Amino acid sequence: MLSAHSFFDLTSYDHPELILAEDHVWLALINLKPYLESIHYEELSPALIQNGEPVARTLVYYDDKLLEGRKLTIEYGNVTKGELKVFDHEKQLTGASVIMAGAILKGNRIRIGKGVLIEPGAYIDSPTIIGDQSEVRHGAYMRGYCLIGRNCVVGHVTEVKHTIFLDGAKAGHFAYLGDSILGNHVNLGAGTKLANLRFIKGDVPIAIPGSMVKTGLRKLGAILGDHVQTGCNTVTNPGTLLGKKSMVSPNTTVPSGYHPNCSFIK
Repeated sequence: MLSAHSFFDLTSYDHPELILAEDHVWLALINLKPYLESIHYEELSPALIQNGEPVARTLVYYDDKLLEGRKLTIEYGNVTKGELKVFDHEKQLTGASVIMAGAILKGNRIRIGKGVLIEPGAYIDSPTIIGDQSEVRHGAYMRGYCLIGRNCVVGHVTEVKHTIFLDGAKAGHFAYLGDSILGNHVNLGAGTKLANLRFIKGDVPIAIPGSMVKTGLRKLGAILGDHVQTGCNTVTNPGTLLGKKSMVSPNTTVPSGYHPNCSFIK
């Protein structure tokens, strides 16, 4: 009921050593910090990206090198569908990523995948991994220890802290995600908030039918299984676990605890 494989399809996940299928699903959050600290990160050019300062002009990241965007042709298509394209004259730089002027990257432990777009005003702290064909939109605030999968969206004025996005997860608008996991193809409605800290001091337990399960975590937001959808202005209480294909109506506060697959909460 509470194992990772009950919530996620992990057959093609790029970080299988982080989320173990038979473990309690929240153990991935306990493992997240040491995992991200163990990863090798290519150093981005300090001549073009100043630590913690806005990028002065649009840059292209290609073949582990930063290039001047003004010397190239950029087509800003749908990022998550692989439509971001960069050309050097007639040659397409397949897999090139774009860091737009005004984005801020802090620290030297940021990994940027292929076909990624980072828009102006985005703030990304270390350590962070952004998977292929993912989009970090204007005003996004990534506070470190963020692991973003492939084809994901970290949206406008969305704050993400110590959180995992599996492939295709999208938090497009005005969201808060603290100490949480979004499964494959999760979609958060605008204004969704995944609260991670109880008013009452102590660890966050998980309520299941007939008992409470200890997590040992003082902060635990929500864990949303594959294909979960939340309506606009949804709020989840700390320690909320939503099973696969569950749906939450707009303007709903979701009770903490385990909710089985295909739940409809209103």
